[in-house]
Amino acid sequence: EIIKHTPPQTHLNVLLFPLCLCPGCFECCVKCLGVLPYASLFATILLYAGVALFCGCGHEALSGTATILQNYFEVVRAPVETLDVLTMIDILKYVIYGVAAAFFVYGILLMVEGFFTTGAIRDLYGDFKITACGRCVSAWFIMLTYIFFLAWLGVTAFTSLPVFMYFNIWTICQNTTVVEGANLCLDLRQFGMVTIGEERKVCTGSEKFFKMCESNELDMTFHLFVCALAGAGAAVIAMVHYLMVLSANWAYVKDACRMQKYEDIKSKEEQELHDIHSTRSKERLNAYT
Repeated sequence: EIIKHTPPQTHLNVLLFPLCLCPGCFECCVKCLGVLPYASLFATILLYAGVALFCGCGHEALSGTATILQNYFEVVRAPVETLDVLTMIDILKYVIYGVAAAFFVYGILLMVEGFFTTGAIRDLYGDFKITACGRCVSAWFIMLTYIFFLAWLGVTAFTSLPVFMYFNIWTICQNTTVVEGANLCLDLRQFGMVTIGEERKVCTGSEKFFKMCESNELDMTFHLFVCALAGAGAAVIAMVHYLMVLSANWAYVKDACRMQKYEDIKSKEEQELHDIHSTRSKERLNAYT
């Protein structure tokens, strides 16, 4: 009823009207917005988006690869003791689960570190409480983020390999429809997926080849690997952004620590001068008396 009788000026007035009823709400919102570390928040969102894209699309692309190998290349799962391509795909899926969980926690830790190096938090708790251990924590996060940056570079390079492989397969499928009588074969031994003694290949004249090219599995798996590659690239950019933020925070904490020491020395010197002047004043007063 209160909002109904307000003058209909703009939608913004209606949205801000509940804040006007509570005098402290607006100041609280402004204080919360001042506490937010926007650089760390942007890097965290980019990291979560990249990791989610890489893990989700990578998992489904690996499942599609296993289906293609079993249906069209007749790859059979080896015994438990043998490490074959299907077992490697299962291992990579578990690695993806671990990567998703680890970087979810790591993003939260970096976000918390960004909160405690924000100016509003420093003004609230003081510089000394942050600089006491903040320097060591920031340096540790810088080293760890740099290691993860190199790791994501390797992941990006590794993810580009299946993209290149599927692009070659897609190109062969396109060329067979344009050039009649082309004799091309896809041999898994060229990609190192099977041993040299095993012959797992599909040629252009076979029925399996046409079924594979016309199936949605090949096209979907190819695009999923491209999305996974884009997610890994986004994670690399997020790591670079985190390095810039952490370096700036470490520099501030270092300067704040030096400033704190300077202020302590200055206050001690002022106290000593004050004590000296007080002692001399007492001596002069006693001599006069």
